[in-house]
Amino acid sequence: MTTVKRSYRRSRKSSRRSLLGVIMVVILLLFVTTALAGSSLFYYLLLKELPSIAALKDYRPSITTRVYADNNELIDEFFLEDRKVIKYEDIPKIAIQAFIAAEDARFFQHSGFDMQSMFRAFFKNLEAGRIVQGGSTITQQVAKTLYLSSEKRYMRKIKEALLAYKIDKYLTKEEIITLYLNHIYLGHGTYGIEAASQGYFGKSAHGLTLAEAAMLAGLPKAPSNYSPYLHPERAYQRQAYVLSQMLEDGYITKAEKDRALAMHLRFRSIKPKDKIAPYFIENVRRYIQEKYGSDVLYKEGLEVHTTLNIQMQKAARDAVEQGLKEMEEREGYEKGKVQGALFAMDAKTGAIQAMVGGRDFNRSEFNRATQSRRQPGSAFKPIIYTAAFDKGMTPATVLVDAPIVYPDPSQPDGVWKPKNFDEKFNGPTTLHNALIHSRNIITIKVLEEIGVDYAASYAANLGIASPIERNLSIALGTSVVTLQELVRAYGVLADGGKRVQPFFIRKIVDRTGHVFEETQPKIEQVIDPRIAFMTSYVMQDVVESGTGQRVKKLGRPVAGKTGTTDDMRDAWFLGFTPSLVAGVWVGFDQERPLGRQEVGGRAAAPIWLYFAEKALQGTPIEVFPIPEGIVFIKVDPKTGAPAKPSNRGAIFECFLEGTTPDNAQIVDPSSLPGGVLKFDMDPNF
Repeated sequence: MTTVKRSYRRSRKSSRRSLLGVIMVVILLLFVTTALAGSSLFYYLLLKELPSIAALKDYRPSITTRVYADNNELIDEFFLEDRKVIKYEDIPKIAIQAFIAAEDARFFQHSGFDMQSMFRAFFKNLEAGRIVQGGSTITQQVAKTLYLSSEKRYMRKIKEALLAYKIDKYLTKEEIITLYLNHIYLGHGTYGIEAASQGYFGKSAHGLTLAEAAMLAGLPKAPSNYSPYLHPERAYQRQAYVLSQMLEDGYITKAEKDRALAMHLRFRSIKPKDKIAPYFIENVRRYIQEKYGSDVLYKEGLEVHTTLNIQMQKAARDAVEQGLKEMEEREGYEKGKVQGALFAMDAKTGAIQAMVGGRDFNRSEFNRATQSRRQPGSAFKPIIYTAAFDKGMTPATVLVDAPIVYPDPSQPDGVWKPKNFDEKFNGPTTLHNALIHSRNIITIKVLEEIGVDYAASYAANLGIASPIERNLSIALGTSVVTLQELVRAYGVLADGGKRVQPFFIRKIVDRTGHVFEETQPKIEQVIDPRIAFMTSYVMQDVVESGTGQRVKKLGRPVAGKTGTTDDMRDAWFLGFTPSLVAGVWVGFDQERPLGRQEVGGRAAAPIWLYFAEKALQGTPIEVFPIPEGIVFIKVDPKTGAPAKPSNRGAIFECFLEGTTPDNAQIVDPSSLPGGVLKFDMDPNF
């Protein structure tokens, strides 16, 4: 009986233990299940928060827009991040090895994140009580820079590791290192190895030496702290560390390391370069931004091919500065208060080849070549005379240079009494002489003859877009215009009556090679080529014997015209050859007098000459082609009448065929010595 009781008690005890074991197992299973479910839910929710990495296959970082001159020379860049994307095969193997040795020695072994590095960093941070070490792989750095913030939190590190794992499964190691080397910030505004190589060493990354590659590979950790410009000692210490890591990892030999350490590196200056054409470039920047937007301008890596001619631009910049300095010395101005502008374009296409909008773009971005509207003075007169020739007058037409008076309630005495610059009157004067000597009275009479409305419409047809005042004073250039407008109008005379549309961009290409836009010259025949030639022919004498004689030194056919406004507030010279037309303006922004003798021929013409001497250097001498329907006779320069054999001062004058005086002896233009190269003509022919 006792034995049975004992056996029963043991059985109950064993049952309790079994039940307790089952309960414990169930509890453990529930805990594990809950933990696994919780971690799975946590992992699932975390994964849902992670961004998609599918776009990495079509990586489109913010890259630099580059601007080129007409010879494809790089002249400027636009960017938010100075980045130039480079292909994997164009990156030297030694450079890839340098960055891997410095940043992630086990890059080719791990799966996006390195547990060894993470545990080491975890315990370092635990010991410090804060995050002091990241333990990030190159892949994690790609994940962070492309998708995550830089905040130092463990949750961000977990996301970073998960993203790195996904990236490692999605991309090849070569694709990952290419992303990294194109995206990483390497100091002084440069992003990626290509921009950094050009920024620090002035060459593409494919030409990096071991010493240079090691220097760049030392920068990602702290670009400012290891800058060779700011902290050269630290930079070289960091370079030595990278080389040591490369030696340890078997990428280089001891001898290669020693040679690299002994090499003295030459760095480019970090001082910003003077821009060769800041006003021109600003026109380019504004155009692209207004048409395509800031994102395209600063991020899409456009290639902008412009019309700028570097030789001409340098000549223009130097000419303006030289001419203004000479004026400052003459007049005793404070250095830099007087301003100048120069605008030059291809007369046949409208391609803008040089532009100076002021003396110092950093002090004033206002472009005096395209934005400033000033009175052109006598520089407007060729437009009046061209309109007169188109209405039947000829260079031999005679008007009387004598005092005239017009009612004008705005004047103190109720009348307007225009004067010539020299305050003298020459009596009967040909239009030829009136234009080359810039006679105000004759020009007013010409305008009165042809009509103000006709002249204003004619100016608009030549390319003057600014509103033209409707009064006789426009004969003296009182209606404001821009320098660009005047150059365009003169271009019609230079190119046989054809008006061109000035342009500064030849084509824009995006990062894929797609042509955004391409400019075709816009050319339109707007006046009779014979009329354009007549004015050009007379204007050559402005240079030969008139108000623009300083330009005669150029030694080639040039047609031009000076301009001076009341009180010498503005000085102009515009001139052209058959293929190049350019204009110069000089004045103060505050519109005060330049000086008693600072007329267009003295203040502006020398600048035009300095420019043309260099801009046309090495180019063939051109003569103005004589269009069919133009004839020449010898005339008395004072009366415009056909010259008698005894008249030794006779000149050749041009006429439209059928408009010569009766009994005049017509000269075959092809028989003229030098064509119409005026300074080669024989006056006794």
